[in-house]
Amino acid sequence: MENGGGRPAGTLVGIAAAGMSLFHLYIAMAGAPEALVLRGTHLALVFCIIFLSAPKEGGGLGRLLELTFLSGGKLAARLPRLWDLLLLAAAIAPLLYIFWNLDHLNQRMVYVDSLAPAEMVMGVLLVLMVIEASRRTLGPTLPLTVLTFILYALAGPWLPGPMRHAGLSLETLLDIAYLSPDGIFGIPLGVSATYVVLFIIFGAFLERTNTGALFMDLASALAGRSPGGPGKIACISSGLFGTISGSAVANVMVDGWLTIPLMKRTGFKGHVAAAVEAVASTGGQIMPPVMGAAAFVLAELAGLPYAQVALHAAIPALLYYVALFMAIHFEARRTGLRGLRPDETPPLGGVLLARGHMLLPIAALIWLMWEGYTAFLAAFWATLLVVGIAALRAGTRLDLRGMYEALQSGAQNSVGVAAACASAGIVIGVIAHTGLGIKFTSFILSLSSDTLIPALVLTMVAGIILGMGMPTTAAYVMQAALLVPALIKLGIVPIAAHLFVFYFAIISAITPPVALAVYAAAGIGKTPLWATGIAALRMGATGFIVPFFFVYGPALLLVGEWGQVILAVLSACAGVVLLAASLHGFLLSPLRPWERLAAGAASLLLIHSGWKTDLIGLALAGGVILSQRIAPLPEVPPAVPAEPEAAPSAPARP
Repeated sequence: MENGGGRPAGTLVGIAAAGMSLFHLYIAMAGAPEALVLRGTHLALVFCIIFLSAPKEGGGLGRLLELTFLSGGKLAARLPRLWDLLLLAAAIAPLLYIFWNLDHLNQRMVYVDSLAPAEMVMGVLLVLMVIEASRRTLGPTLPLTVLTFILYALAGPWLPGPMRHAGLSLETLLDIAYLSPDGIFGIPLGVSATYVVLFIIFGAFLERTNTGALFMDLASALAGRSPGGPGKIACISSGLFGTISGSAVANVMVDGWLTIPLMKRTGFKGHVAAAVEAVASTGGQIMPPVMGAAAFVLAELAGLPYAQVALHAAIPALLYYVALFMAIHFEARRTGLRGLRPDETPPLGGVLLARGHMLLPIAALIWLMWEGYTAFLAAFWATLLVVGIAALRAGTRLDLRGMYEALQSGAQNSVGVAAACASAGIVIGVIAHTGLGIKFTSFILSLSSDTLIPALVLTMVAGIILGMGMPTTAAYVMQAALLVPALIKLGIVPIAAHLFVFYFAIISAITPPVALAVYAAAGIGKTPLWATGIAALRMGATGFIVPFFFVYGPALLLVGEWGQVILAVLSACAGVVLLAASLHGFLLSPLRPWERLAAGAASLLLIHSGWKTDLIGLALAGGVILSQRIAPLPEVPPAVPAEPEAAPSAPARP
């Protein structure tokens, strides 16, 4: 954290952040208080960090990225202004009112008892402060969305046509937002106060022990020497780093400064190198065992343990990265790209001997959840294990300062998620109490004529549009309230409906025109935004296709008989490889136009579950492979390595 206004500001915010992390670690060990106290305390600590900090100054792309940093806004410490202190007091007062009057509030009848004048004032203050906290950490889109829903709730009787509803009075709206479990203190904030913050703290401790560098070295040792090796390094390391960051933009900003110049130096075109990093980083949010923050909200809304959600998401995540890895390979073979020299890659044995022990906390986390521990407890014990295992080697050992900085970083990286969750709670309350969710379900069913494909396409478009302007968590929560009921009503398995919406809220990070992961990667690589975005769409095509297929074939979500699941997984893996080959024009050798079309058709048939489509797909794939064997086209000679490019300075670690 930077201190633009003197050491006291940095110390004050740092103490608040470390205190927030220690509070959540303590309640994980000792047991959580009642929901309202836990969520209120969590929000109070978040307010302290936000209002004692400020967004970094700057403009253009950097400003956009900082305001949309999905694991929390990048906040710069500086001496708080009087205005900030007044806002902090206004934010804390409604929470203190709740703590002081807890017995009364627990006994009152929500939506029946009228609000006291003090409760009206406190409700208005809290709603406004939640909106301001979201604006400071996440930019204007989410606050404007919340204000739009508030206006919709109040203006119901005067709205035209199907949008009209009975309307909510200001008193009822504040009752919902401030004093009910359907508003600010609802499920999203509850998830932020339990699972999300602990997993972010776990990731912060791993990052402080330089586990990100371990992932980079592992990827270099495993794939660095093969054709397009630097691109494959980005694919593997960003996928692994996603397990401790859960943010596409954060992932790019940590890994991209090294991988993008490395790819360009070995012959990758600049926009392709940036696209590879953007797509690889975006997949981190769907990569178990630690997915993006929205996955924990998904588990709550779907009524499933988080470990089960991670299990359902495992195969689609695998397909995403298999497709990206093979896309890099085929692109490298098509354009004659080389790998790294032996002297440029570390030996695998040496990497594992020096820092391989830091993989044990991640393995322990998976084992604990597999054994039935809640994600809450699993994250707590895994965090303690990071400290203990890191002490085994001098290069990873954490001293008191390192632990203090990890505690700070964990809290600071969670404030954006918490602000988004509190804001999303207001939106959910409005949707539930105005009947908007039911109307939207009817609208989707009517517009799609009760047919699944149009409904899925509409949901995909809505997910991408919402995800372009706000964090994944908020985008997913709104779609879960508006769109998932319609999909379930059309007969989709509930977990498939939730994951479908979840994936497209994430994939917006590489979908132009507003593609935040692409913006971050293009900024590092100094490449054109549109060229990078189009290359990212091609590299990440599987992310757009697989969700449609797991809706129709839930075996890809490990739902069904094991024989059916194994067949679906194997055929889908073959399918995504053929899809990458078709999009990049190379399989065993360069593909002719008809071979590309045949490979593309075969890929879709194989990804779709079912033995009939698999047989047709295999026949088409066999024809393409036979043609490539009998009459291969000549390959491009290896590219001449580019002059070494100085990598930009690594971004400061939080």
